[in-house]
Amino acid sequence: MTGGVTRVGRVPTPTHDPAAFVQALADLIAQAPGPADAPAALALAGGIDPDTGLASCANIPCLTGRPLVADLAAALRRPVVVANDAACFVLAEATVGAARGHGVVFGIILGTGVGGGLVVDGHLVRGAGGIAGEWGHGPVVKQVAGDPPLTLLRLACGCGHRGCVDTVGGARGLERLHRAVHGVTLDSQALTAAWAAGDPAATRTLDIYVDLVADPLAVVVNAIGPGLVPVGGGLSSDAALVSALDRAVRARILRRTAGPLLVPTVLGGAAGLVGAAILGAEWLERNRVSRGMGA
Repeated sequence: MTGGVTRVGRVPTPTHDPAAFVQALADLIAQAPGPADAPAALALAGGIDPDTGLASCANIPCLTGRPLVADLAAALRRPVVVANDAACFVLAEATVGAARGHGVVFGIILGTGVGGGLVVDGHLVRGAGGIAGEWGHGPVVKQVAGDPPLTLLRLACGCGHRGCVDTVGGARGLERLHRAVHGVTLDSQALTAAWAAGDPAATRTLDIYVDLVADPLAVVVNAIGPGLVPVGGGLSSDAALVSALDRAVRARILRRTAGPLLVPTVLGGAAGLVGAAILGAEWLERNRVSRGMGA
């Protein structure tokens, strides 16, 4: 894949009105170059159950429980491809980004919450039920060493479990940790800035954060053996934090490597869009071949 991302517009996302969501998409697509029958490819904070076709979307609740691909294809009068936004991010980084050339790529998102995806030999792994790479879910929160030891609350997660990586590993989770440890509310950017400046309270919080996140991430790395782990999301912009996580994970895994394993995204905020575009291009190629148009 060559080329880049051309922005045609930006509008607020209608979150409670499916018709308004479709119309917003249609208006943007009408401004985009390309043939009228080209697929519309979406990176979604959620996913599509391959067995039912029903969507689940955390931040656009009007889409949850709907046959999203079929609905959009009918309304937009063009093919529609939808994938999880974290998965799109990893596909982009594995194809044209930081992990290009690696056979197995596991990528993680440390944004508002925690996400991930898996690419093997250039292909996105969707998994049973359409779920793969979602390391942010499943209980991990534990007692934290210290004097005295700190027992963290196993906070409720949007997935229905308690104590998931998602509740502590993203920007909001970092802020929750600081409140739990020190009783003080600071946003994530202020916290990482204070940590960089050597503030003892912020250092304690970040030490706990790295410990909590590195443990489950090391298990995933051991299980699937990625050559590289690109890191996206807002927290990935802090190179020192990514480096600290990288050191902690490499100290916990079986593989020994002198070079970094966790690396910041090189595609930045455009990675999800690029990944969706790659899936759209793959759809076109599959259909071109299936229609006997040659290789």
